[in-house]
Amino acid sequence: MLTLVIETATPSCSVALLQDGAVVAAAHELVGRGHAERLLPMIHDLLAGRRPDAILVDCGPGSFTGVRVGLAAAQGLRIGWGTPLTGYSSMSLLAAAAAREPGGSVGVALHGGHGQIFVQDFGDDPLRPLGPLASLAPDAAAAALEAPLVIGSAAASLVALRGHGEAREAVARAADARLLPLALRTLAPVPIYGRAPDAKLPV
Repeated sequence: MLTLVIETATPSCSVALLQDGAVVAAAHELVGRGHAERLLPMIHDLLAGRRPDAILVDCGPGSFTGVRVGLAAAQGLRIGWGTPLTGYSSMSLLAAAAAREPGGSVGVALHGGHGQIFVQDFGDDPLRPLGPLASLAPDAAAAALEAPLVIGSAAASLVALRGHGEAREAVARAADARLLPLALRTLAPVPIYGRAPDAKLPV
């Protein structure tokens, strides 16, 4: 099965074609913003006339706009091609790509909105969340993560706050979705925002 993977929830605009656990083709750019302008041309160039059998998309958490850009593109392609669509979490993608001791745990920390940090611990063998995703103020986020290794855009600041552990910067790449176990790559293709919306309906 040829699977198109889309990653736009983070500063990466990244796409990959996977087949039988191997990367057939991949393209990756760190754009910060501008996913909407880059994504479809990147997919067009990557496919080179091929049509995938399935689509896998990052549902978040991360950039509000980036999450929606990826999901909208994936849904449009799903309708046009008639292919199945599933999702994955940016937290699990980064955890899957982290090099660590077999059986070890890893914490993922990503900058969120309004000064908060998305955090989640993962265990290994197989990769699995050890607790729910949380969006917390920095001090609370540092206290929430238990893994000795922390990866992601907010890893260095969190490790500095708690005073122990190892921090590693990490970049989300669509090609790393090949490392996700089935349970973490078959999520419903709906946004994972990680925190309550800023706008509230009037009462």
